[in-house]
Amino acid sequence: MNGNELVRTPVQQAAENGRSPRANAVNAQRVREERIARARILWENRRTLAWSILCGFVFSIVVVLLLPKGFEATTKLMPPESGSGNGTALMAALATHGTGSMLGGLAGELLGAKGSGPVFVEILESRTVADRLIEEFHLSHEYSTTKIEYTRKVLEAHTKITEDRKSGVITITVTDHQPWRAAAMAQAYVGELDRLVSQLSTSSARRERIFLEERLKTVKGDLDEAATRFSEFASKNTAIDIPAQGKAMVEAAAVLQGQLIAAEAEASGLEKIYTVNNMRVKALQARIGELREQLQKLGGSTSPAEVRNDNSLYPSIRKLPLLGVTYADLYRRTKIEETVYELLTQQYELAKVQEAKEIPSVKVLDSAVAPTVKSSPHRVALTWCGTALAFCGAAAWILLRKRWTEIDPTDPGRLLAEEVAASVVLSTRRFAAVGSVARGAVTRSWGRRNWRANAETSETKADA
Repeated sequence: MNGNELVRTPVQQAAENGRSPRANAVNAQRVREERIARARILWENRRTLAWSILCGFVFSIVVVLLLPKGFEATTKLMPPESGSGNGTALMAALATHGTGSMLGGLAGELLGAKGSGPVFVEILESRTVADRLIEEFHLSHEYSTTKIEYTRKVLEAHTKITEDRKSGVITITVTDHQPWRAAAMAQAYVGELDRLVSQLSTSSARRERIFLEERLKTVKGDLDEAATRFSEFASKNTAIDIPAQGKAMVEAAAVLQGQLIAAEAEASGLEKIYTVNNMRVKALQARIGELREQLQKLGGSTSPAEVRNDNSLYPSIRKLPLLGVTYADLYRRTKIEETVYELLTQQYELAKVQEAKEIPSVKVLDSAVAPTVKSSPHRVALTWCGTALAFCGAAAWILLRKRWTEIDPTDPGRLLAEEVAASVVLSTRRFAAVGSVARGAVTRSWGRRNWRANAETSETKADA
């Protein structure tokens, strides 16, 4: 290959393309003339173009001013800490709980992920989170949608969730017409993410915590039942503390027995000196009888009739051994339930601490705040775009009109177009006529109703 083969003249290139240099020149001249002719047509209709540009500019300004403002609120999350298999556990949880939703196929797609960042993004974009936000902020009413599917699509269009591949920072951006609602929705995304991550975590500590929580409920019920039975028994039998009560009653009985022995000895001595009718002897005998009665009450009786009529405040010494067996049994069961409940409570608190350590934490880097500057619409750009569209539309209409006038009136294409246009105009007039007839019928119907109502009112007034 030499230099002559690489460098080609225009004549050689035209020959290779199958055209002569003269044909190319004629073609270029024809294109230039056509462009000049179009420019001349536009120049001749410059007034129309000017009015079109002005109208487009004014219309664009009106439309842009009527467009609602959009405010963006952004919150950023730190990348989740990777460690102790939290990401794998969370993926398994999503695979278990995500039936029929976007969470369903998450585990299979992200099992090879190094961290929980992609999992967090999928959770934020899930249907579960969207439905919670729709319900919390009444977005169906705000977006004027009739079906939940449409509301989800509008919310998705107003929300942008991205993850930086290098730093792992997750950015949540929400756009809304109200700045406070945009910030609140961005914060709600973080709250829902934290709630779902805690709910879907299937770590061993969480399973242990759930088991201990259920066990605590059962043991608490048993403890309440045992305490109630023990208190009812103690209240019914005045059994406050059986060992202490037995010791106190035995000591009291011993004191009474000693006093009785002393009184009987003194009475025996007085009877040898005085007669039975002596006042001192009688008083001493009455004291001896009272001491014996008190001893009888403390010791209790074995007679069924006396047992039924026994209205003493405290149980007798004979009853204490029998009450002590039931008292000890109920007391022992209550103490056992209390000990089990205390141990389970300690284990439950430890399981909660361990679960909190294993669950991937959601750390907020930048909290969402209510924006003060709108993010949309870009009014200047939209105004210029509207003006440019008006200019292009007017230019195209002018050129098409000029082209239409140059077509032969007997051309079949023109005749077909005129026929189609006439048919469309006729159909439009028919629909307009039907609409006017319907409006007239409705108007006459309402007129007759109003006339009848006025007539009835007049008759009522006349009768009155």
